[in-house]
Amino acid sequence: TLVLPAFNEQEVIGQAIREADEALAGIADDYEILVVDDGCTDQTAAIVEREMLVRPAVRLLRQPKNLGYGAALARGFREASKDLVSFTDSDCQFDLTELERLVMLSRSYDVVCGYRIDRQDPWMRKVYSSVYNTIVRTLLGTRVRDCDCAMKVFRRDAIQNVTIETKGFFVNSEVLTKMRLQNRSVVEVGVTHRPRAAGTSTVSPLHIIPVVGSILRFWWNTVLFPQPAAELTSGATRWRLDRELIAL
Repeated sequence: TLVLPAFNEQEVIGQAIREADEALAGIADDYEILVVDDGCTDQTAAIVEREMLVRPAVRLLRQPKNLGYGAALARGFREASKDLVSFTDSDCQFDLTELERLVMLSRSYDVVCGYRIDRQDPWMRKVYSSVYNTIVRTLLGTRVRDCDCAMKVFRRDAIQNVTIETKGFFVNSEVLTKMRLQNRSVVEVGVTHRPRAAGTSTVSPLHIIPVVGSILRFWWNTVLFPQPAAELTSGATRWRLDRELIAL
């Protein structure tokens, strides 16, 4: 199962589906591509529906509104039906034929993470990523150098045994930390990174404060002092802005 979260990706979603279908056809006889429409307001869903007419492996999952990247991935993971579950972004920055190497490693590991070789992003984005990876490795023990690389393969029993609470970009850190706490085996392998085929990134400096707040809450509640699920749910709302500024 390959999960493709999409939010207003009409310029590139057709290419993303075609590349995914052609790559998976060369890797597996039995596969599916789940495109998660995260409340798109453009023609993304219509394009996916046209692709479904000629590509039977493609399914469209529609969120009721824009719930966030983490929620879109969680939906795709829940509905995955194959033994291995992967995901990537819809911006075509990865060569999906390289999934074959990740699939081979999944015979020995519960989680196979890609890390971006010669990352094709603006220098400021690389700085944010480097600082973020250092923080989550130190506080959460993610054990990988490129936590947010959008090319991973999980065994289905492993990923469906993780309760994903994060709605936004923190989802990779949450998943890898919970995998570590469950003693799941993790390995990394280098993957090619390409410039975006179209569109623009939705990541901005405005995300820094809420992401840092998410890291600190998760570190405190899950890593240092694990709480029962009911207590976590009751305290899962975002901190007020003043508290997040103090935390930062």
